[in-house]
Amino acid sequence: MSDAAIDISAFPSISGIDPADWDACACPEAAKGRAIDPFTTHRFLTALEESGSVGPGTGWQPRYLQARQDDQVIAVAPLYAKGHSQGEYIFDHNWAHAYENAGARYYPKLQIAVPFTPATGRRFLTRPGFETVGMSALVQGAVQIAADNDLSSVHATFCTEAEAIAGAEMGLLARTSQQFHWVNDGYADFDAFLGSLSSRKRKNMRKERVTANSFGGEIIELTGDDIQPAHWDAFWQFYQDTGARKWGTPYLTRDFFDRAHQTLRDEMLMVLALRDGQPIAGALNFIGRDTLFGRYWGCTEHHPCLHFELCYYRAIDFAIRHGLEKVEAGAQGEHKLARGYLPVPTHSLHWFGDPGFRDAVARYLEAERDAIDHEIEVLTSYGPFRKTEMEEQQ
Repeated sequence: MSDAAIDISAFPSISGIDPADWDACACPEAAKGRAIDPFTTHRFLTALEESGSVGPGTGWQPRYLQARQDDQVIAVAPLYAKGHSQGEYIFDHNWAHAYENAGARYYPKLQIAVPFTPATGRRFLTRPGFETVGMSALVQGAVQIAADNDLSSVHATFCTEAEAIAGAEMGLLARTSQQFHWVNDGYADFDAFLGSLSSRKRKNMRKERVTANSFGGEIIELTGDDIQPAHWDAFWQFYQDTGARKWGTPYLTRDFFDRAHQTLRDEMLMVLALRDGQPIAGALNFIGRDTLFGRYWGCTEHHPCLHFELCYYRAIDFAIRHGLEKVEAGAQGEHKLARGYLPVPTHSLHWFGDPGFRDAVARYLEAERDAIDHEIEVLTSYGPFRKTEMEEQQ
């Protein structure tokens, strides 16, 4: 590997970085098949930017990083200047309040992340063979931008465990959070998955599925070219309803879905509930190499258990049929536990320019990690899977 100097550049638009260079770092595995996940691909981030979902007025101002050595792009990162803490799902509102109560300015901050996407994946995107030097260059570049502009902090959210370990060795603060994921234990079909559950949980799940499918219509699954532009008109209504209830206003624009349809539909699974031929509820998933990522859900009619069926059970069934290893069901939601989704740790990295504040956050994160570890242990013990023959007989 060359010892030549590495040049770091920041771009206000991803169009400033060649798509082939970006994807050679973000998803080199896609040259031989599907990307591990689509969220850091050039086309996904382009859809966010060109649709106006990020950029002026959104609080997500792009500053994409590029590291170049010997006229070759060796690493890139989706970096944003953030004017708030919305759409991140790793919550730092208390840090912001404490920082500002001390008389300092927390925002803007820098965020290495995929906007509005609580899915684990690489955040320091390196060309194969440049993992260590590439990540180090990106970290140094982001920290230098923050220091040069007197910004409070840098955050990398939903990074991989390997990145969290490497970042901690570089002096960043590692944070542990929690999500619920379903893991495929080599099930032949959905009934085989049910067979792994305790008797009571198995009966409850079957009952929920019968209830959900008795809403008076049919449920369809669409991928690739089966997804038609008209389907997005219905899904936009679902997304708006959920966005208004959860966030006040939707994060994504209508144009994002049209752009995603053009460039990402082969990596999408749309599950729709139709009544009299009209969609009344839907769930949108993204398909990775080994993982199905549950992303958005909404409805215009409320029916018992339909949410569980479209978001969780259909996702499990699809993952089993297509040999996927797991389903990531998004942020939060202890109700997922009873549906076969178990708690797992997620990771993020943080840098603060103020040494005193950094030390305070470090102490907080140490206590938080212990609490998260304990919570994962307790919640796992309440999972729906069989534990003993005696429990099965009960």
